Amino acid sequence: MARKELNLNRVPMPKQDPVERARNFEEVSLGYSDEQAIEEANRCLQCPRPVCKDGCPVNVPIPEFIKALREGDLQASAQALKDKNTLPAVCGRVCPQEEQCEAACVLTRKGAPVAIGRLERYIADWILKQSEEASAESPSVSPSGRKVAVVGAGPAGLTCAADLARSGHSVTLFEALHTAGGVLKYGIPEFRLPKRTVEAEVQFVKSLGVVIELDNVVGRTETVDDLFEEGFDAIFLAPGAGAPMFLNIPGENLNNVYSANEFLTRVNLMKAYRFPQYDTPIRAGKRVAVIGGGNVAMDASRCALRLGAEKVYIIYRRSEHEMPAREEERENAKEEGVIFKVLTNPRRFVADDQAGVRAVECYEMELGEPDESGRRRPIAKPDTAFEIEVDTAIVALGTRPNAIIPTTTPGLELTREGTIVTDLKTGRTSRTGVWCGGDMATGAATVISAMGAGRRAAVDIDAYLRTL
Repeated sequence: MARKELNLNRVPMPKQDPVERARNFEEVSLGYSDEQAIEEANRCLQCPRPVCKDGCPVNVPIPEFIKALREGDLQASAQALKDKNTLPAVCGRVCPQEEQCEAACVLTRKGAPVAIGRLERYIADWILKQSEEASAESPSVSPSGRKVAVVGAGPAGLTCAADLARSGHSVTLFEALHTAGGVLKYGIPEFRLPKRTVEAEVQFVKSLGVVIELDNVVGRTETVDDLFEEGFDAIFLAPGAGAPMFLNIPGENLNNVYSANEFLTRVNLMKAYRFPQYDTPIRAGKRVAVIGGGNVAMDASRCALRLGAEKVYIIYRRSEHEMPAREEERENAKEEGVIFKVLTNPRRFVADDQAGVRAVECYEMELGEPDESGRRRPIAKPDTAFEIEVDTAIVALGTRPNAIIPTTTPGLELTREGTIVTDLKTGRTSRTGVWCGGDMATGAATVISAMGAGRRAAVDIDAYLRTL
């Protein structure tokens, strides 16, 4: 048999024009056409030992779903995806495939890896277009008679709830907000992850029999102990890490200095971008500084542009090479006009006459020896202070867990960072019958890593329940 010729160049993803998209909240990436999807799927070598699977935290059968796609059997492709991934339309859009499954693709030795994430999105979008009968559904299972409470309707909670429901357990998912989705709803902008996509994935979870109770703040509305008293046999904690971190520099309490959490929640969950249809107050200003270098910083800066800002700066203390944001998101931000001020660190916020922010005073930085993260430590250069005039600032440094559940749940061991001590292989905590996963266990991480934690915990919870 003739050896397959390698196609080293992936099919580009169609996108909105940068000038047009910088002023609207429609999805930036337009997705593959049928022809483009087939062309990209044909690049897959169908390796005898598919190492790409090893890079996926939820073990999606990547060669199988791609093979079915290129053979035209989209139902089989969809089934392969849905058997392992509860939220493929989400993962196809926001997962860092370049660091996971695509990084393991053997084509990277010669050229570009197969665009696994883009193909996943293509199939997931096909699923969403189908009727309920045509979409990939799990077979019915016999009820186990056991009840599980899942706390938090973000990616970890949704994944764990779906897997446990598929195993026959009665699952109730408790969500503090008025809508399910967690960070997928309040943290990621419409132009990266449309809300209708998240809502469709949530509906799939509900179709498996999961009951979702909204506006229920576990730790306040009721405690973990209350849930046990109500008859739940096991509890999975996945409330995320929603408490913002700050710079702790002078002027941070000035008007028009936001945390990225507040800014993005107003824009995304409270639909401030649709003002006046949604009367949610927000001020983007004309000159905006976003402090941070992760995906959240990119999201905040790009939202500010779409809300009418004329100049938006990303201020980051290391070089662009050390930025944790995905390369795709950095490129999209730069194409849209975001100005990157790297090797720059804020010293203080400067007030105007009305106690609002007028400028951010910064130092120039240089990189020294690597720190505990493995990245080179930023060091302030003496006598380099300068001001950037702004009327809005957004601090996007990351998040930490909220203390509500740990402080109201006796028997939970905590780390110094406030996360719950968790066996990352099983999700077990120091308290019998309680599991944990996602950002509450690890600190802020990716959507797919949270889903992987939910899946591993579901396996262990199912085994535990079958011993009762």
